[in-house]
Amino acid sequence: MKLITIPGVIDAHVHLREPGATQKEDMTSGTKAAVSGGVTLVVDMPNNPQPTNSPQALENKVVLAANRIYSDLGFYFAATPEAIPYFTTVKDRVFGYKLYMNHTTGNLIVTDEQAQAIFAKIPEGKTLIVHAEGETMSKAIALAKKFNTKLHIAHVSLASEVHEIKKAKEQGMNITAEVTPHHLFLKSDDVKRLGSYGIMKPPLQTVNDQEVLWEGLRRGIIDIVATDHAPHTIDEKDNGEKPSFGVPGVETMLPLLFTAVAEKRISLETLVTVTNTNPRKIFSIPEQLDTYVEIDASESYVLTNQKVVSKCGWTPFAGMRIKGKIVSIYLRGHKIVDNEKIMIEPTGKLVTPMI
Repeated sequence: MKLITIPGVIDAHVHLREPGATQKEDMTSGTKAAVSGGVTLVVDMPNNPQPTNSPQALENKVVLAANRIYSDLGFYFAATPEAIPYFTTVKDRVFGYKLYMNHTTGNLIVTDEQAQAIFAKIPEGKTLIVHAEGETMSKAIALAKKFNTKLHIAHVSLASEVHEIKKAKEQGMNITAEVTPHHLFLKSDDVKRLGSYGIMKPPLQTVNDQEVLWEGLRRGIIDIVATDHAPHTIDEKDNGEKPSFGVPGVETMLPLLFTAVAEKRISLETLVTVTNTNPRKIFSIPEQLDTYVEIDASESYVLTNQKVVSKCGWTPFAGMRIKGKIVSIYLRGHKIVDNEKIMIEPTGKLVTPMI
């Protein structure tokens, strides 16, 4: 056994689907999937069927989470026109505001005029996370420059986006970016094999785009890896006329990234930086004391749908060989996972930003 210890992983982009779509996932199943993969803290997005766009909706999520979560959990707030009056009210309770500038799951997309109003009202020091692809990302960067907004670009997928983010950083803008495991480990050619299980927003891209994403990660142009964990049921993905966008990923992120370390695509130091150090800095996430993951680097195995913990029951990475196996996971000094067995009942805590 060759044991390697790293801090508990943070997934700063998940969709736990509760309230309103718990046939796909809920707070209990989603956080259980998280800890099974070494993720000890997740931050949940607001685009539920019942969106998190008011203090009452946020409080409802807080109540729903009580005594039901395995990992620690925080929330984002919807950045929509009707939510603007509440931005200041909730700023100490959420890790950022999520703005949808391109179409995806949910009904929170805004117009250009509405986006400008939202950028103007983000409280100082708080992060605005944008779903903004291609040319729309350019609009987001221009608005962030105009209003001096702290901007985080979600799920970067294109080489051109990496180049533009690099340029913005060189100009001194307060901008950060994330990449998903599915954009790092899958590409457009895989859609033929995966069918509807390879459909997400933004879509899988070319080999060249993927190579630039990896280089951006190594060079610090891309700051974090986050999964955009977007579980849908098999029936929903098999809907031939209109399959749901998105793939699950919270429990496979660390295994995939550790495999990348074993294959020398990134260093172990980079893995820790993009899954722990940088998410904390960007979103003011409090430290989890005595929280860590032990990995046997000498082990290997193949990912299968049968071992998926998420309620959705599938993974687009089925069949991939993983190098390194999670042996145990500790949360605040207590062993919560031992050789794939979850040891205790839900002990995760709700977390809010450091002020």
